[in-house]
Amino acid sequence: MRITFAASECVPFSKTGGLADVVGALPRALAAAGHEVSVFLPLYRQTKRTDLQTVVGSITVPFDDHYRFCAVAAARNTAGVRYYFIDYPPFFDREGLYGGASGDYPDNAERFALFSRGVLEASKILGAPQVFHCHDWQSALVPILLRTQYAEDPAFREVATVFTIHNMGYQGMFSPDTLPLLTLPWDLFTISKMEFFGNVNFLKGGLVYSDFITTVSRKYSHEIQTSEFGFGLEGVLRDRATTVAGILNGVDYDEWSPQTDNFVIARYSPEDLSGKAKCKQDLLAAFGVSNPDLQLPVIGIVSRFAAQKGFDLISQIMDRLAREEMIVVALGTGDKQYEEMFVRLQKQFPRKIAVRIAYDNALAHKIEAGSDMFLMPSRYEPSGLNQMYSLKYGTVPIVRATGGLDDTVEPWDARTGKGTGFKFPDYSGESLLLTIKEALRAFRDPASWQRLMRNGMAKDFSWNASAKEYARIYEKARQLTSAPALAGV
Repeated sequence: MRITFAASECVPFSKTGGLADVVGALPRALAAAGHEVSVFLPLYRQTKRTDLQTVVGSITVPFDDHYRFCAVAAARNTAGVRYYFIDYPPFFDREGLYGGASGDYPDNAERFALFSRGVLEASKILGAPQVFHCHDWQSALVPILLRTQYAEDPAFREVATVFTIHNMGYQGMFSPDTLPLLTLPWDLFTISKMEFFGNVNFLKGGLVYSDFITTVSRKYSHEIQTSEFGFGLEGVLRDRATTVAGILNGVDYDEWSPQTDNFVIARYSPEDLSGKAKCKQDLLAAFGVSNPDLQLPVIGIVSRFAAQKGFDLISQIMDRLAREEMIVVALGTGDKQYEEMFVRLQKQFPRKIAVRIAYDNALAHKIEAGSDMFLMPSRYEPSGLNQMYSLKYGTVPIVRATGGLDDTVEPWDARTGKGTGFKFPDYSGESLLLTIKEALRAFRDPASWQRLMRNGMAKDFSWNASAKEYARIYEKARQLTSAPALAGV
């Protein structure tokens, strides 16, 4: 199949979160399976410009009563994948991908509308795919435009669309006057299309107009059809339930494996775990923990410091947890109150709590390799990647039973020797603390703990299986486009 991805970020070109990892890895896995894959991205200031070549000199994009003109650049093919970039400096040559120090850019609707139209117009020149695979609200206008203003365009006859939700909490909502600004018809502003409590909702439009909808874990595909996790769009998803599927994100084990990791001081494997003790010592040194007791378990955290990630629960228990026989190392940035909490605790318990307020990929690898446990008590977690990294590194995850965390972590049972980690269902500080204490007790039995570590290391969450599932979804979407009526419209 010919498949074109449209997304707002992708490693190694641009990244703010897990979306970039998915768009970086899944196309390569699909190409390895024999599919013809292209990826369209905005050309940000952060994108490396070396080896880029302009392949389309000018694309005309209408806006209100005037036009914008963008170009398309291409990078070298990598692992069989072609990468194209929509080049419009006034929109994308900026400090951040979506916003700056003062918040989201006020013209994000225009920025990503231009990106979406650029993808469609460039595809008419460079070759239309059989399937557009779009990701999150920033590319949601692609399926909307295909089924409205481009519906009669012969270049896209029977082209299918698959839309992936990476996080329902981000929907791309704008004022109603956005529609005429983007030259979109007012008939899209209805409750059955893009209208959402008086605003224009890009994500809703993507859900309505796509042929098939996926999200990034089986459990999350069910959760988002409930009022607790649907963020107001659960009804739309329930109406589309027969075309909604959950496919777990995969892991790039070329980057995340203790047997090959270039960022860690010692490599190790399930057969020889001795290197993990050296990684633990190196990790604590990197965090400046003085004279640490290396017999204590280390709990690692790599996260955005936000309530969605469970930091409201962590804040409830940290003063009590700091008095347990363990060490916590935390890496991330986010809400000021949680950053300040860790800084305060580090001063209060310098041998027990260590924090680095930063994004540091090398240090993230050291945490995965050097920690004994990894903490992810998220309120909701569509897929999660760190718990899967942790399993491969023999770093036992402690998670809340939600979304991809529930799908990937099996509860440990010391009597049977089965399971890969610890998880709790109730979203409360007390449940979190009890579960951490359970893990700390299990750690005191070295033989049993090594069995637990090896169980996790044996799990395979590589992209190959996920790519096969996506290929089946693409075929289903193509069947829907050949049906007399388009699904969801």
